[in-house]
Amino acid sequence: MIELGKMQKLLIVRREKFGVYVGETMEAGPEERVLLPAKQVPEGLSEGDEVTVFIYRDSSDRLIATTTRPKVLLHGVAALDVKQVTKIGAFLDWGLEKDLLLPFHEQTRRVREGEEILAALYVDKSGRLAATMKLYPYLRQDPPYQIGDMVTGTVYENAHNFGTFVAVDSMYSGMIPKREAPDGYPVGQVLALRVTNVKEDGKLDLSAKRKAYEQMDTDAVRVLAKIHEDFEGALPFDDKADPEKIREVFGLSKAAFKRAVGKLYKERKIVIEEGSIREI
Repeated sequence: MIELGKMQKLLIVRREKFGVYVGETMEAGPEERVLLPAKQVPEGLSEGDEVTVFIYRDSSDRLIATTTRPKVLLHGVAALDVKQVTKIGAFLDWGLEKDLLLPFHEQTRRVREGEEILAALYVDKSGRLAATMKLYPYLRQDPPYQIGDMVTGTVYENAHNFGTFVAVDSMYSGMIPKREAPDGYPVGQVLALRVTNVKEDGKLDLSAKRKAYEQMDTDAVRVLAKIHEDFEGALPFDDKADPEKIREVFGLSKAAFKRAVGKLYKERKIVIEEGSIREI
């Protein structure tokens, strides 16, 4: 069976001036053949020879073959450049003469000409190849990582009820839980992440925060700078403040704030008073 969107080995079943027709067998009928244009035919091949081709649709919506391997295959994920944005969606450079359509309804944010995005290749309801930024169904769930490993992930979608969906190494399925990043991250942002859990189904839980003892130094610097710059050296609440107030001002959980304040206190950089914290 000739499959759309895949590289496959087919036989040259008929030669014409404008190219050759390829099929699964030499007995393939007109409806079972696909044209490989002359400029794509490798030199020295004759009828009956095998050739590896990619099958897609041309501008007239006819099946056509090419020996050029595109940047992404069916159900695969790849980084592709946005060449043009039109009324029907964006067109992506995937390495073939005919650009790949990314419909508006398959975008998790509006894309811009000239930028690079992560996209997957699928067959739409009309039987055409198209791109989608909704990568969840196309990412692998057999990661080689363990808890504590550092990985690189690209944000591809924010789900307000769950968290931020991430493509790890543009290949594996991961998520930053909502508790780790209540406001999410911009789609397309590349993050250095720590694996906090490998689920039974192979999906990864991730955190942009380092381990508590490593994160403490960074948080302490942030807290002290905030007290100095935004509160003129005197914070109008202490580490017993409401968690929402702490998160609003510092973007930290109450536990992280208390660790940072404790570190600053031990280093004698602050004084903790009833209802306030002052820098020394």
